[in-house]
Formats: sequence, structure tokens, C-alpha cells
Amino acid sequence: MEHLGSIVDYGVIGLLVIMSVIALSITIERCLTYRKIDLEQFQDKRTLEFELTRRLHFVATIGSNAPYIGLLGTVLGIMATFYTMGTEGLFDTGKIMIGLALALKATAAGLLVAIPSIVFYNLLLRKVKEIILRWELGHGG
Repeated sequence: MEHLGSIVDYGVIGLLVIMSVIALSITIERCLTYRKIDLEQFQDKRTLEFELTRRLHFVATIGSNAPYIGLLGTVLGIMATFYTMGTEGLFDTGKIMIGLALALKATAAGLLVAIPSIVFYNLLLRKVKEIILRWELGHGG
């Protein structure tokens, strides 16, 4: 139980950092792809849609799961605080509040990853719809 603080700090927060880097990388890659896409090379709408939506599910998955990973970190941090209180007989409210505040950082980190990821996903999905509409207009529907 003594290692729960390290698991929260390095495991959960580290995982959230990795997830944010992945979501940002995919978003940048997709934006660059959308800028360079040549609609004339696609004869089939499904092929175009397949190319445009490639890897978008990762951004959506990160956005929808990051809050839960943050919540897991918070639960582990609260467990560590209660364990410390029980083993040390700690009843100093200042130390308890510090422990709980530090535990909540995982939830905050999860939200800091989730909110931009969902925004990125929605913006990318909107761009996909715009590109498909341009393709349909150019190919007679």
C-alpha cells in the first residue's frame, strides 16, 4: 500500500501524458493529411471516407477514457491517504487535506487530457464531413 502514491504519480499521470501525446500527434497528422488530400484520386466515397477517418477512433477513445483513468488515480491516492492515516494514526486535518488534494490531481489530469481530445475529435470529424461533401459536389453526388 505504501507504493500507491508512486503508482498515481508515475503510472496514472504518466499514462495520461502518453495518451495526450498520442491524441495530439494523431490530430496534427490528420490535419496535415486533410490539407494535402487530393480528392481527384478517389473514385469511391467509401475509400475516401476510410482514408479520412483513419486513426480517429484513437482520439475518441482517449477522450472518453482519460477521465476514468484519472478517477482511478484519485481512488488510489485516497486509498493511500487512508492507509497512511490508519498506520500512522494520523489525524492532522492539514495533512489529510494535502493527501486528498494530491489524490485529486489525477482526476484533473484526466480531464485535461479528455477535454482537448474530445474537442480535437469533433473538429476532425467536422473536417471529414466537409471534405466528403466537397468530394460529393465534385462528383455529382
